[in-house]
Amino acid sequence: MNMKIAVSSDEYRPIIDQLIGEVELRGHQVIYFGPQKEAEDQDWTTVTRKAIQEIQGGRADEAIVLCWTGTGCTILANKFPGIRAALCVDEETAKGARTYNHANVLGLSLRLTSSEKLREILDQWFSTPFSTDAWNLSQIKALETIEKGSR
Repeated sequence: MNMKIAVSSDEYRPIIDQLIGEVELRGHQVIYFGPQKEAEDQDWTTVTRKAIQEIQGGRADEAIVLCWTGTGCTILANKFPGIRAALCVDEETAKGARTYNHANVLGLSLRLTSSEKLREILDQWFSTPFSTDAWNLSQIKALETIEKGSR
């Protein structure tokens, strides 16, 4: 399935070009928010918000958000209704985030994500379907209930 993927980063690193290329190689369209090469850094709160608003506005299907550790952008993304962001540092975490958590936003660390690890994470992210077994669906329903303010 070809998707529109919003990508955000607060600073330019060579991994950004590789990420965009890898996502496009997999047949997806990228909408990028962040600095280009040799441009000034931007606030991670600003670029992450823009990427998430693309999902909420129906202009993107999913997002990949990056900051130095990946923590801040992932925390921020999870503040928005309907977003399940997962900070993934390896392919098994990406696979689990998709399978068990139905994650729709991939958080990545600019500091930790190597070229090889990026490909491995993206391979799992884009090839792993959401689990549809009854127990897992009950867990997703529990998340949605909490998100709506019910405990």
